[in-house]
Amino acid sequence: MKIGLYFGSFNPIHVGHLIIADTLYDRSDLDEVWFVVSPQNPLKKRQALAHEHDRLRMVELAIEGNFHFRASDVEFRMPRPSYTIDTLTYLSEQYPQHQFSLFLGSDNLDQLKKWKNYEQILEYYQILVYPRPGEPKTIEHPSIQVIEAPLLDISATFIRKSIQEGKSVRYLIPESVADYIRDKKLYQ
Repeated sequence: MKIGLYFGSFNPIHVGHLIIADTLYDRSDLDEVWFVVSPQNPLKKRQALAHEHDRLRMVELAIEGNFHFRASDVEFRMPRPSYTIDTLTYLSEQYPQHQFSLFLGSDNLDQLKKWKNYEQILEYYQILVYPRPGEPKTIEHPSIQVIEAPLLDISATFIRKSIQEGKSVRYLIPESVADYIRDKKLYQ
C-alpha cells in the first residue's frame, strides 16, 4: 500500500489539516493517510502543547469514520526529539510492504535542508507538497510533487487563543474535538 504520512503536533487538529489530508489523498495515488502525532518538533520552540495522548485522541475523533485515515503514535515510543528520517526509517523497517510518502507544506520547503539527513528523505521518499498562502508553488526535484490544494490559513495557535478568550471555534475544528477540548478543559 501507498501511505501518506502527515506529521504534526495537531495542537489541536483542525479542519485545515483534514481538508489538506483529504485533498492530497484524493489527488494522488495514496491508499491511506496516517496522521503522525509528533511529541515535539525539533525545529520549533517549545510551545504550550496539550499532552500527546490528548492530541492523539483528538486526531482519532476528527478522522473517525474515514477508513482512508489513521492516527499514529509511532513517535511516542521513539527517542526525542523525533526526527522525520528516523520515523520514516522505522516505519519502512516495520512495514516493508508499504511505500511511504511525506506531506509537506510549501512553507517548510526552505527548512528541508535543516532537517536531519534530508538527502536520504529526498532519495528514498516522495514528498507531496501542498501550497501555503504566500509561498512558492513550484520546486524542481524528482522526489517532490506539488499537489493542487486549497490555500488555507487556519492555525492551531489562533484556535488555542480563541479558546482561551472564550471565543467560538465552531467550524474550525470538528465538533467531536471541540467537545473533547471542553470536557478535558484543554487550552484554557
